[in-house]
Amino acid sequence: MRIGTALVAVALASACGDRAPDADRTARQEAEVRVEAELALRRAYDLSMPDVADRMLALYPDSGRIVSATGGTVITSRDSLASGIQYFWNNVGTNMRDPRWVWDEIFVDVLSPTSAAVTATYHIPHRNPRNEPHVLGGAMTVIMTKRKGRWVVIQEHLSDLPQVTDSLASGESDDDQ
Repeated sequence: MRIGTALVAVALASACGDRAPDADRTARQEAEVRVEAELALRRAYDLSMPDVADRMLALYPDSGRIVSATGGTVITSRDSLASGIQYFWNNVGTNMRDPRWVWDEIFVDVLSPTSAAVTATYHIPHRNPRNEPHVLGGAMTVIMTKRKGRWVVIQEHLSDLPQVTDSLASGESDDDQ
């Protein structure tokens, strides 16, 4: 009975504490995975470089299932994902003047030497077509895997920041009106 209790205590302590790198990867390897996964995202969403929509789509594998959840819907095909990215860029992205993709926080959890879970928040300050300041933003969680030497997203969940109404932006509340 004591041995069983000791084993449970050891298992709980190891599960609840800071986890050490698994036996099959070192701290250096984990750091490399973190840097590579984050860099893949930063490159894909760099709005100062040309071919933004193509770089965003290149973040996904050429074949196999992709799961993307956003706006209360889920899609599982690369074609649908490509249409969504193209739609966003053609109808929103190209209308942004001087946009900058700003990563607020990026958290990378290494799952294996070739996979990582990344959760990040971001905002995109820009000017709209009327030259007024505007900001888009949100949060994302992606599961990335390394295939053929590049990091790709195989699952994602995206959420937009709530729209700020004029009364919220001015500091008024419903009680003030």
